[in-house]
Amino acid sequence: MNDNVISSGALSNVSNQAKFAAEPKSNELGQDVFLELMITQMRNQNPLDPQDNSEFVAQLAQFSSVEGLDKLNTTTENMSAMFQSSQALQASSMVGRTVKVNTETAILQPGGAIEGTIDVPTSTNSLEMSVYNTAGQLVDHKYLGPQASGDISFAWSGMGDDGESLPAGTYRFEVLASTESGSEQLSTALSANIDSVSVGNNGILTLNVAGVGPVSMSNVKEIL
Repeated sequence: MNDNVISSGALSNVSNQAKFAAEPKSNELGQDVFLELMITQMRNQNPLDPQDNSEFVAQLAQFSSVEGLDKLNTTTENMSAMFQSSQALQASSMVGRTVKVNTETAILQPGGAIEGTIDVPTSTNSLEMSVYNTAGQLVDHKYLGPQASGDISFAWSGMGDDGESLPAGTYRFEVLASTESGSEQLSTALSANIDSVSVGNNGILTLNVAGVGPVSMSNVKEIL
């Protein structure tokens, strides 16, 4: 007999074994089984001491309640999965976009500009903005004058104090406001590109922003 030849009966046995192994086993009590057990219980009860009908009704109500909760859990899980899929789709569309995020540093692209927003909590008589390169050298300084409270938008094209274009790279912005108690540094939101987006197990989006690093959506000031 050729060892490479397998009989159809052997194949059928292997197929049946694989099918049996693949079928999931469940210890859950289905509704049909529950009703059969309840009917059997009614048929075999002591006729001289029958079980109160209210007990059967209570059992049925308890089963229905458990079954309803199970369906609710399934629905909730499905909704959560759909929400995470929607979050992932939304996240993929963010890649390559430019956003303003709460940061002091930003990357100046060749021939580009850095857009920003200054958060002024209270009115000030004097507002000044300084720009520093990676070596800590002051490369530009602007006097913005008196400002009321609110957001102040600006765009820096990479021109230094001497009127010359500065090289592409990372720059730090420092904004100082004159107050009654002295000079106060204000927070800035600067433009940056989104390199990638990740979605955590909890469904929270994290933006990987060029020159800044991981940033949560709550730190995004504006999508440009």
